[in-house]
Amino acid sequence: MFNQLSDKVLASIQKLRGQGRITEENIADTIKEIRLALLEADVNFKVVKVFIERVKAKALGQDVLKSISAGQQFTKIVNDELIELLGKDPIPLTVKGKPGEPAVIFMVGLQGAGKTTSSAKLALHIRKQYKKKPGLVPADVYRPAAIDQLKTLGRTNDVPVFPSSGDQKPEEILQAAKRWAAEELIEVLIVDTAGRLQIDEDLMGELGRLKEIWTPGEVLLVADAMLGQQSVNVAEGFHQRLGLTGLVLTKVDGDARGGAALSIRESTGIPIKFLGVGEKVGALEVFHPDRLASRILDMGDVVGLVERAQDFISEKEAKESARKMARNEFTIEDFLKQIKMMKKMGGLESILKMLPGMGQLSKQLKGMSPPDDEMKKIEAIISSMTLKERQNYKILNGSRRLRIAEGSGTTAADVNRFIKQFEQSKKMMTQMMKMGMGRRGGGGFGMPF
Repeated sequence: MFNQLSDKVLASIQKLRGQGRITEENIADTIKEIRLALLEADVNFKVVKVFIERVKAKALGQDVLKSISAGQQFTKIVNDELIELLGKDPIPLTVKGKPGEPAVIFMVGLQGAGKTTSSAKLALHIRKQYKKKPGLVPADVYRPAAIDQLKTLGRTNDVPVFPSSGDQKPEEILQAAKRWAAEELIEVLIVDTAGRLQIDEDLMGELGRLKEIWTPGEVLLVADAMLGQQSVNVAEGFHQRLGLTGLVLTKVDGDARGGAALSIRESTGIPIKFLGVGEKVGALEVFHPDRLASRILDMGDVVGLVERAQDFISEKEAKESARKMARNEFTIEDFLKQIKMMKKMGGLESILKMLPGMGQLSKQLKGMSPPDDEMKKIEAIISSMTLKERQNYKILNGSRRLRIAEGSGTTAADVNRFIKQFEQSKKMMTQMMKMGMGRRGGGGFGMPF
């Protein structure tokens, strides 16, 4: 989402390289370019003004430590102010209800923002992170198939869903859901409310009546990040009538310019609690202001990467991978498993962006040969090998390599290049392991390039 903004901000900061001191003169152009980059990213102009004034006030006259450059120090200042703008610390979700009752969460927003999918995502997050039993209540009786969609998501992911129907009123559904939640021993109830194409009195009146029936501990606005500044107006409209407790920004993985995320917290005071980073039900991230700021400035998000990896690879698998690398026993079959694991984590490009300084490198690689496209070619080559060939690539003679190339839709030269890269990578990883890297069982990615 922040690719364009990140590129422009980083390019402007690069001009401070080699400067011994931050002065009004040498940051004038940088400040101007950052202001323009934020405005082009659709950040609210009032927010831009406040942000630039804070950065400028903190930067001017600061002595630069001998161990770092003016550019590095200015980057830290921008990073600190981005964190301040985004809300400093993540705000925890309220998952404890009144005595004898489940915690209740209302999901509200306009049509098309992704409320229904976000409701299912949140249910899985609550079950995994808080170890509580979630339940879903479809209360959108106006959008065709909304109820069936939530029921399907619940059934697919083993989450209980209240059996509402389109001929019921939302108020009736919520009243009946009280008894159902007690019978099902639901600990956190997530209500998928109806939306409209725009905020109107009927929508707000209905949501107000639902709040009177069952007071929620959380009212989360699901907002489309693609809306930019318009999402700020939507948030303010819902907040005035309902008292929002948090925001879920969806479609963050798309081509949004980032203005919503950078504007909404400062403009409304409502904390962003979650980011929707994909269409899959597991693609929901807790919002960490410091991590997002680091990604924008290409400082990486190693903690986030580790957390994402833990969802897809166990400690036992990581240690086994490290052991094989240390003993020079890592095979192409093992590498295929790591390719599949990386795909589940969002792909190689997504992983690179979470490593410090690698965001710019991934862009350079993309200009040459997109990493994920290259990985698809490698996966096709490996898939055309027999299990025996994957476990011992040294048996790959000319005829075998030609067969693999024909089976994978590549050339013999592609197969030879992959084998050579794998050998080099395997040798390098073995040496690193023997030098002590991975002693804590990390394992890493045995990437052959």
